[in-house]
Amino acid sequence: MTKAEIVTAISNKTGIEKTAVLSIVEELMTTIKGSITAKEEVYLRGFGSFIIKHRAAKIGRNISKGTAVNVPAHDIPAFKPCKEFMNEVKNKTK
Repeated sequence: MTKAEIVTAISNKTGIEKTAVLSIVEELMTTIKGSITAKEEVYLRGFGSFIIKHRAAKIGRNISKGTAVNVPAHDIPAFKPCKEFMNEVKNKTK
């Protein structure tokens, strides 16, 4: 599902204009990105959490050149769904 499809679905269900829904969805994404960038995790009860995972430094391999590459420690954004969400998906795929 794309952002445009999400906007259309919300607009159809609520009756709110697509332009208004698009601006709300854009602002939601901007706020989440801003919080994660500021190293603040975002918790959406009943849906899941946008968290920051720390990756330790490691030695990687460049297979084509056969050389070792140092990969520095870094943080990455991640999404962790809540238990209810995971169970709902698990039960629908059986």
